[in-house]
Amino acid sequence: MIRDRVLALLRQVADGTLGVDTALDHLARDPVETLPYATIDHHRALRQGYPEVILGQGKTTEQIIGIAERIAAHGDGFLVTRANADVLAALREVFPPIDVNAVGRCAHLAPAQPPPHGRGTILIVTAGTSDLPVAEEAAMTARALGNSVERMTDVGVAGIHRVLAGGETLRKASVVIVAAGMDGALPSVVGGLVAVPVIAVPTSVGYGASFGGVAALLAALNSCASGVTVVNIDNGFGAAVAASRITHTTIL
Repeated sequence: MIRDRVLALLRQVADGTLGVDTALDHLARDPVETLPYATIDHHRALRQGYPEVILGQGKTTEQIIGIAERIAAHGDGFLVTRANADVLAALREVFPPIDVNAVGRCAHLAPAQPPPHGRGTILIVTAGTSDLPVAEEAAMTARALGNSVERMTDVGVAGIHRVLAGGETLRKASVVIVAAGMDGALPSVVGGLVAVPVIAVPTSVGYGASFGGVAALLAALNSCASGVTVVNIDNGFGAAVAASRITHTTIL
């Protein structure tokens, strides 16, 4: 249940077009819905501004479709992350208007009432093309949360002139998300070039000594650029949610 729907109910009660008991029934039906394999939190949007997100990893296609149908039935859109090709194909069939990002393994059905738009632009920077799956997960999540998104792709430190050439784009961003594997050096470089929040996403891209992204994670955590924030390995979703909270924060 999104905030606008609750506001509409309260206004109807206030002007006398809806009884208190009827409004209470609407609210009482919405908090949670129990399925055999999931308990859906329908008040997530009321508390946090966006409905519960469906993690596709570890779920069957039938479970994902079932959860998505119940969220959509409440008038909310939904976002599915970490979905394989079979799940994405099934979502396209059941929800024809859905936006699918095969590289990011995500699918997004827009709600009838879009979320408030975030201030400025979230810029998503990748060190290499191999980091794109994580970056595209972040991009689709950020858009689903009501943000403008731009990209700088394949600008890692092996050719540092590439990221320096994008200095104007970097400086115009409200938040920068940097996805980098291997030695994980790019977030530090970007953090030294901009005055806005930088969120590092270490990726599992790299050879044996990268330890599945642990080397990039440690590099980001030990960044010599002040103020770089770090999320977990390959967590493009988490980085985008954090960035969106920054762009949607009201300055008091």
